[in-house]
Amino acid sequence: MASTATGDTGGGRNWTFLTNHGHVLLAIARDPTARLRDVAAEVGVTERAAQAIVADLEAGGYLHRTRVGRRNEYTLNPAGRFRHPAEADRQVGDLLALFAETPATKVSPPA
Repeated sequence: MASTATGDTGGGRNWTFLTNHGHVLLAIARDPTARLRDVAAEVGVTERAAQAIVADLEAGGYLHRTRVGRRNEYTLNPAGRFRHPAEADRQVGDLLALFAETPATKVSPPA
């Protein structure tokens, strides 16, 4: 899913507008019971990197992980604010609404 753009300027460098954290959050929004190996494959990172990103997102209050049997289920917090000062007045729910193909059914109420 993580699309890269080489740009029309001929620079040849691959980059994206969204960070891997954003891509992981969107992948989980699309499938709150996804296995991390599947999230990692979709985003184009290692499983270890996906685990670290999920830990960051959980520590930041953007998602909550619940163990259900042998799997994890994620609950998103759409009221979480963007971390960069330029977007700190916006909620990540705006991003989720824009990019998540299927709206996340498991979201916690705004804080």
